[in-house]
Amino acid sequence: MRGPPPATTAYPGGVNQFSPDAPARAHDFSLSSADDGLAALSAWRGYPRVQQPVWPDEAERSAVFDDLRAAPPLVFAGEVDVLRERVAAAARGEAFLLVGGDCAETFAEATADRIRNKIRTILQMAAVLTYGASVPVVKMGRMAGQFAKPRSGDEETRDGVTLPTYRGDAVNDHAFTLEARTPDPQRLWRMYTTSASTLNLLRAFTGGGFADLREVHSWNRGFTSGSGYDRYEELAGQIDKAIRFMAAIGADFDALKVVEFYASHEALLLDYEEAMSRVDSRTGEIYGTSGHMLWIGERTRQLDGAHVDFMAKLRNPIGVKLGPTATVDDALRLIDTLDPEREPGRLTFITRMGAGNIRDRLPALVEGVRDAGAQVAWVTDPMHGNTITSSNGYKTRRFEDILDEVVGFFEVHQGLGTVPAGLHMELTGDDVTEVLGGTGEIDEEGLTRRYETLVDPRLNHQQSLELAFLVAEMLSRR
Repeated sequence: MRGPPPATTAYPGGVNQFSPDAPARAHDFSLSSADDGLAALSAWRGYPRVQQPVWPDEAERSAVFDDLRAAPPLVFAGEVDVLRERVAAAARGEAFLLVGGDCAETFAEATADRIRNKIRTILQMAAVLTYGASVPVVKMGRMAGQFAKPRSGDEETRDGVTLPTYRGDAVNDHAFTLEARTPDPQRLWRMYTTSASTLNLLRAFTGGGFADLREVHSWNRGFTSGSGYDRYEELAGQIDKAIRFMAAIGADFDALKVVEFYASHEALLLDYEEAMSRVDSRTGEIYGTSGHMLWIGERTRQLDGAHVDFMAKLRNPIGVKLGPTATVDDALRLIDTLDPEREPGRLTFITRMGAGNIRDRLPALVEGVRDAGAQVAWVTDPMHGNTITSSNGYKTRRFEDILDEVVGFFEVHQGLGTVPAGLHMELTGDDVTEVLGGTGEIDEEGLTRRYETLVDPRLNHQQSLELAFLVAEMLSRR
């Protein structure tokens, strides 16, 4: 039986550490399920739907939906509006968007230590980017809602036994039994409560002094030293020296104590996203309150599909993944549907081409969108297009391929005179061994040491910092 929502500062009227500009609007949501605007959201059910679980008990699904609809929002309209401005700045080249986190969160790993390590890794990457490239960094986690993943098939067969595929903890369990793999709508409620707990920690860490840039050296404690960390320590020393100078001249350090940190995820499970939508009582506009920024995946971006119809009605900044098969016509029609007003900060295209395709496929897309006068933020996801299977059977990626796609992304924008606005990564703050290569020289045998992901391989802490240095160098030449 479901209990009450966890106590959280993310509730209306609570303390908001995500953005100092947002608290005045934290309580402005209408929670009425009878609201005409919210009722219009259900139109997605009449469109072609993909990647949606088949819930075995409609009455139970409906009951969970009603409970979620009545629950407090997880993020606020003011926070979302500020993020839209930040994304617009990134699209203009006045900031850089950094998104990082798990391929798919799990309930078991939503612990304080794991969450802290991911936040620390993103903050370290942001420090490298900010100091090395002299550009503000918009920090965002694939967190507090990334509990579901699209899959290539509805079923999985092992040793002659066929069961539903694992779609993430929001839907079913990874264990290969019929009971575990049967979709359970109660997991949607657990996704909500776990996301609320995660947001509590995000707000505490980013507003309670943990993210203070003056504590940059302490962020390295607990990690093994190596060449990648030595390089980071050198930069940390430079930052420390600059801060000591600022202190000597009497600088105000209040701005260093609190960090804006936003939450995002793929809006895959439309039952959950509809239930978590709220109407701003001042404007009548609809916000998805499950996260600040939501994105549509490569598998769900059909122009006549349920996901595009649903997301077009939300006020949030929206991302769309574009793979190597995406055409200019696809991009322009998505813009017409999701961003008809051509509003800066509204739409982000997250490209996932693969290292072998990025230089050939991306230029036409960028040129077509630019020539149409659209104002989108271009972000690279160098992870999903570079997945391979190792000879010993592990789903993995090569760090060199990830780097090459990032380099290609910057080269394309440099050649066209357009703006590379951000980086979207699957990473963890732990010393896992899921991606081949890096200064740690993880080989195929090394994958067996700490391969922990249930879905896609992630960069570990050291590999993430390595990548940040590369991007900082390219940004400095932008």
